Amino acid sequence: MTQAASTALPPLISFREPLTGGETYRPATERILAGDPVQTAWNLFTSADGRFHSGVWESQPGKWRCVFTESEFCQILKGVLVVTGDDGQTATYKAGDAFVSPAGFTGTWEVVETVRKHYAFYE
Repeated sequence: MTQAASTALPPLISFREPLTGGETYRPATERILAGDPVQTAWNLFTSADGRFHSGVWESQPGKWRCVFTESEFCQILKGVLVVTGDDGQTATYKAGDAFVSPAGFTGTWEVVETVRKHYAFYE
């Protein structure tokens, strides 16, 4: 019996804290509707083709316009987020909630209480 050649598996990516090296930014000034939504993203994984990303994101309170070119899965870890589509549909998400924002979504995100979420998006 011959044994197949061993292939090294890529390392698993942990989302455990503490997080280091995050990128802090704000939405474009013309998209901010209220508050000062300072945001930090800790991108923990990017696929080899650069189209899939996942990590942890946090935002301070504020409201801004969104135009999604990517499809994004979100799981809220803390805080309160209100998402309103340009079609008028509104949803409120809190710790433990999860949702997908599909590519093509346009509307607003309003962080009512500082939000931290896990994200995974594909563009």
